[in-house]
Amino acid sequence: MTAQSEWAEIGQRVREARLAARQSQDQLGRRIGLDRTMVAKIEAGSRRVDAVELVRLAESLNVPLGHLLHERPPVLSRRTPIFEEETTEAGRESLRLESALTAWLRDLQQLRTLGLLPLEPLLVHEGALITDDDAREAARWTRGRLGLGEGPIPSLMAVCERLGLLVAVIDLPGDGASVVDGELAAAVISRLGPPGRRRATAAHELGHVLLGDEYSSDLGVHTSRSRREAIIDGYAAELLLPVDAIRAEGRALARQALVRLAGSYRVSWTLAVRQAVRAGVVTHADAARLQSLTPTKAELLDATGWTPQPDLEWLRVPPTVAHAVLEARSRGLITTARTLELLRGQLEADDLPSLDDEDEAP
Repeated sequence: MTAQSEWAEIGQRVREARLAARQSQDQLGRRIGLDRTMVAKIEAGSRRVDAVELVRLAESLNVPLGHLLHERPPVLSRRTPIFEEETTEAGRESLRLESALTAWLRDLQQLRTLGLLPLEPLLVHEGALITDDDAREAARWTRGRLGLGEGPIPSLMAVCERLGLLVAVIDLPGDGASVVDGELAAAVISRLGPPGRRRATAAHELGHVLLGDEYSSDLGVHTSRSRREAIIDGYAAELLLPVDAIRAEGRALARQALVRLAGSYRVSWTLAVRQAVRAGVVTHADAARLQSLTPTKAELLDATGWTPQPDLEWLRVPPTVAHAVLEARSRGLITTARTLELLRGQLEADDLPSLDDEDEAP
């Protein structure tokens, strides 16, 4: 790769990050001390950027410095077409999530380089996957490998970790994104949505990782992007709430029983109703009526004995990652500031044990 092409790629990343941040070239220029024409040249790759300017650009655009310097790995779950990324709010959300995903992947790579982060082997489904039924069978296969039977999944974070996918929960709008880079599989999930949506998003990203990406799998070769995402949604739904668990309730499923299932399995009401239709215990006509009768939080808790807790909310990073980060800090390999950054809001400075001399950490 030539130096000119490298600067062109950096310029393209600057442009993407600027659009995702909803800044004009003039606004960005004022924030970093350059006029608009200089920003335009940077984005076109015709003007080089020195180290100080790169740091200012990253800070002004609220992205990690590495996001501007390094090529992004191919993201598996690209739900927004590339040509829409810079022109729609959904596209801008997608770019911000991908930036956060790249930062998370590089953080995991650092912990691996330090020799502190053990990995579970990534479980990959090798069967043919073209239809919705294939995806749902893959979900049942996943449950079988985990020994879950047809019961509720207590923690999507733990399930993903056991299967080789390391998830970070972040405070950005949107849903999620995932990537596989060598032996590392990583995903980010937005904490800002409802609990059921967060779990569905995590299960969806897990599906992308286990079932293959749009370039290599049967699912990618034979289907459009929208159809592929719908099939992965089928995998996620079956993983979270198996149709056999619904059928076990009987042929005539009352709303109260479905409320209890939605609460126990911690899924959205929409997902529960759709699975009930697929299980054959609710008709399409009844489904339309049920969808308008969304249960209240009190109903969901009352139906399950007031026990479910929101998933993917308080726990921001997998336990193995948190342990690796704290170990790196205790050995003086990272600073307290870097520790808090890696933990993504899981802990605050006052929560950490004191060190003899924190200034020695790089």
